[in-house]
Amino acid sequence: MSDVSTEAPAQSAKRTVFFDGVSSRRRQVMLRLGDALEIGEEGGTPVRWAYADIRRADSPAGILRLACMSAPPLARLEIREVALAAEVTAHCPGLDEHQTTRRGVAKIVGWSVAAAVSIVCVVLFGVPLAADRLAPLVPKPVERRIGDAAEVQVKTIFGRSVCEDPAGKAAFTKLVNRLRDAAGLDDDTMTAGVLPTSVPNAFALPGGKVFVMKGLLDKAESPDELAGIPAHELGHLKHHDNMRGLIYNGGTSFLIGLLFGDVTGSSAVIFASRSVVEASYSREAETGADTFAIEIMHALGRSPKPAAELMFRITGREGGSGFTILASHPLTEDRLARMTKEDRPASGPPLLTDAEWQALKGICGSGKI
Repeated sequence: MSDVSTEAPAQSAKRTVFFDGVSSRRRQVMLRLGDALEIGEEGGTPVRWAYADIRRADSPAGILRLACMSAPPLARLEIREVALAAEVTAHCPGLDEHQTTRRGVAKIVGWSVAAAVSIVCVVLFGVPLAADRLAPLVPKPVERRIGDAAEVQVKTIFGRSVCEDPAGKAAFTKLVNRLRDAAGLDDDTMTAGVLPTSVPNAFALPGGKVFVMKGLLDKAESPDELAGIPAHELGHLKHHDNMRGLIYNGGTSFLIGLLFGDVTGSSAVIFASRSVVEASYSREAETGADTFAIEIMHALGRSPKPAAELMFRITGREGGSGFTILASHPLTEDRLARMTKEDRPASGPPLLTDAEWQALKGICGSGKI
């Protein structure tokens, strides 16, 4: 009876490096290619990897690094012998199934582009549309809460408190109330104040808070020059421009806060830092506020031209010096020309008496800012 020789499964001629994915120990193993890939360590139980589960892993040149879908995620086999690597790969039908094909890359790129376009559309159209629709619907108590929180931020930037001279405060309150009554604003909770800062600007916060900065008051030469500026800001309040800007700048985070009633934290910071400090309204909103100011001044029997002259005077002298009224209200010759066209002889009583005007000019005292 003749001997029948059987061919033993192929075995690597050189040792191969194996990481079992459980420990960090580098193991020297021998490979056997049978019905599955056997990874054997001297004195240990062989590890079997089904060929169908073996996948190629990232590796440097000259090394075939393999992983197995049924093994621990960090398990790796590193084969440096070219012939053995070729033999092993020949047994693995799904070696590169996990690799992204050109079609897959194109699909990923396509979906990425679609996502980017969607984001752009939401930013350009969705958020502004939501801001336009929601701004007039924000309840007054919510507006006041936002205004209160924003006022804290503003005073932190421009001064801890408003100017307190009693006669000056009375004169300023009288001026703002006359503007408010002429505008038909029935908000009895409206407050006004002068901030002790040399910045020539003015702004209004949600909830009917109107602030003029001393730098603007110092440059005004008459009540009519000053009055047109807060009248312009009342226009922004009337048209809900500040709430619209808050919703737009705050975006989704503000909308979620509005939904759940948490609108006085991050939203106030956003409003104070962008809508107040930068006070950037759209050209359409600025034009609407100008129209509103013109109508108020006409209703009071006064001309809007002095206010335009004040703004233009500030722009001409300080337009390139950084943070002035120019930063929040872009002034052009067209704006001055428009208000000059609306100039009319005074038909109403002075907005303030001479004594009241002088008291207002001294509302912050004689000390330097």
